[in-house]
Amino acid sequence: MPEVSMPRLSDTMEEGTIAKWLKQPGDKVEKGEVLAEIETDKAVMELESYDAGVLEQILVPEGETVPIGQAIATVGSGAGGGGAAGGPAPADTSGQSPAQSTPAAPAASPAPQSEEGAVREYEAPADKPLPDEGAAAGGNGAAGGKVKASPLARAIAREHGLDLGSISGSGPGGRIVREDVMAVVNSGGAKAAAAPTPAGAPATQIDGNKPAAPAITPAPTLDAGADDEVIPLTNMRKVVARRLTESMQSTPHFYLTAKVKVDGLLALRADLNKRLADEGVKLSVNDLLIKACATAIRVNPGMNVSWGGDKIIKHNRIHMGVAVAVAGGLVVPVIKDADQKTVSQISREAKELIGKARDQKLKPNEMSGSTFTISNLGMFGVSQFTAVINPPEAGILAVGGSEKEFYLRDGEPAERSVMRVTLSIDHRALDGASGAQWLQGLVGIIEEPLRILA
Repeated sequence: MPEVSMPRLSDTMEEGTIAKWLKQPGDKVEKGEVLAEIETDKAVMELESYDAGVLEQILVPEGETVPIGQAIATVGSGAGGGGAAGGPAPADTSGQSPAQSTPAAPAASPAPQSEEGAVREYEAPADKPLPDEGAAAGGNGAAGGKVKASPLARAIAREHGLDLGSISGSGPGGRIVREDVMAVVNSGGAKAAAAPTPAGAPATQIDGNKPAAPAITPAPTLDAGADDEVIPLTNMRKVVARRLTESMQSTPHFYLTAKVKVDGLLALRADLNKRLADEGVKLSVNDLLIKACATAIRVNPGMNVSWGGDKIIKHNRIHMGVAVAVAGGLVVPVIKDADQKTVSQISREAKELIGKARDQKLKPNEMSGSTFTISNLGMFGVSQFTAVINPPEAGILAVGGSEKEFYLRDGEPAERSVMRVTLSIDHRALDGASGAQWLQGLVGIIEEPLRILA
């Protein structure tokens, strides 16, 4: 009978938690009907059935966390009978003695290594179709001369110019999954795949030619005392911890800070909000800064790049990530083609995405594909900070709050509003001078805010 496996619902997901079963054993299921709600590292997402039939058995109860690919339920014709997770095994009718009969598979059994039970990874809507990569040349379990690979693995391979036929797959039935492709990317794009890096392990390669420094010894942990409270890690917090650790260990960060006069920006915001009040639009400073960053990247596209191991990937479209703090972690919803949208469009889209992020309702395509990220902590009274780069991006802007300062104007004391912004760049893909040139352009746009509307 077809098994329903824990799917990959985001590019960083390694395990999922059953938040709620919406169907029970014995219920009829239509293809595409929602079976359960899955809590991932970024949001709570719906799991749709790939087959029509009857939900015969739930193998993983609500609240339990299992890795990608593990069987969580079975959908069949209904002849196999239904049962809840952990329920009694079906009665033995084979005539064997109890000692001879095969024991029922435990609830935590891994998915079978077959195409029927293979992991079906989520494919976020792409700007271009993902064609088959042609005949297989490696031992990746190809059938009929075609490479078996997940949509996400195909997208990453295409982005980095890799030949899927030369990559060995570690997924069910030899299927190539994200980890297989990323192992090749991290090793400099070699045609022979390396073993996937275990989750949480430090990167072992800095670029395609030189080995990384020896792995950093993890800091000792402290055992909880009698008066301490132990807080289990959420899926989101696990992934945030792993990805930011990998970013700091494998990406050479370089920081540049600038002070920006924002009186004109604040006046423009107030004027636009008056004009747009009848349309129900209320712009935030962050909305204007998102547009300003996108405009600065359009003027100086050298910032819109990613490190590709043995090459630099230049992106022709500008997708702005917006760092959002949510309960249990951090997510980055993405505003696509931000340079081509009006400030009011960005404002509406940002508010909708931030609301979804805080309700854990973001879809995978709404938090993937960013080419540059902005992180604003000014509303918390923070004047200046540095942000960790969100790989594979090469830059992130940290925005502090505006402050009043005195200065001399024609020899007389005057007051103005200033804001400090700090640019973090990946020094492998960008030089300090190129980062400074881009930041100088951004400051000019913010201080002449009508350019944001151009």
